[in-house]
Amino acid sequence: MKSFNTQLSENILYKDCLPYERFLSFGAESLTDAELLAVIIRTGSNQNSPVDIARQVMQLGKGKEKGLNSLFSLSMDELQKIHGIGQVKAVKLKCVAELAKRMAKKQTKDSLDCNNPAVVADYYMEKLRHEEQEKTILLCLNNKMGLIEECLLSIGTVNSASLSPRDVFMNALKCSAANIILLHNHPTGDPTPSKADVAITSKIRESGSMLDIILRDHIIIGDRAYCSLAEKGLLWQ
Repeated sequence: MKSFNTQLSENILYKDCLPYERFLSFGAESLTDAELLAVIIRTGSNQNSPVDIARQVMQLGKGKEKGLNSLFSLSMDELQKIHGIGQVKAVKLKCVAELAKRMAKKQTKDSLDCNNPAVVADYYMEKLRHEEQEKTILLCLNNKMGLIEECLLSIGTVNSASLSPRDVFMNALKCSAANIILLHNHPTGDPTPSKADVAITSKIRESGSMLDIILRDHIIIGDRAYCSLAEKGLLWQ
C-alpha cells in the first residue's frame, strides 16, 4: 500500500505532466493561462503542482494587475515568497514579462507614425505603463519625422523624473535629429500633465528653437491612457 506522501508526490507529478501532454496533443492555444505559466515554472513543490503555483502568482497581482499581468507588478522578492518559487523561477517569470513587453511594442522604425500621438502612445504603452518609477524617453527624428533613435533620458522617483534640456539636446545632436518627441510615464496611472510637466516642456521647446531642433510633442503615458501636450495645446505655453 502506498504511503500518503508517495501518493501525494505521484498526484503532483501527474498534475505536472498535464500541461505538457495537452500542449503536445492540442497545441499551446489549448492551455489555460495558469497552465502556460506552469510550463515555464516546470516543477512543483511537495505541497503544490506547477499549475497551483501559477495560480498563486496570478492571484497576487496588485490592483488591476492580476492574472498574467501579475508578472509585471510582482517584484522578485514577492515572487519568491510563494512556496515553490526560488530565485531561478522568479528570474524566468520576470524574463517572460519582459519578453511580453518587447513583443507588444515590436514594430519596425519605418512603420511608426510619429506624426500621430495615439500611434506613438500605443507603441510605448506596454513598455511604460507598468513601471513603478517615472521614466523619460527621447525620440530622435529626422526631418521627415522618421525615428532615428530612442534614448532613455532619466529614471526618477514615483513622483518625478530628473530631466534637463542639456541631456535632451546632447542626445538629439548626436543623432543629428531635426525633430524630437518626449515621452514619460505617470506611475499613478493618470496621464494628466502637472504644472512641472508643462513648464519643462516649454523650456525644452524654447531651447530647441535656438538649435533648430523642433519639439513636436510631449506624451505622458498612464494606465491604458495617454495625454499629448501637442493635442491639448499645452506645447506652446
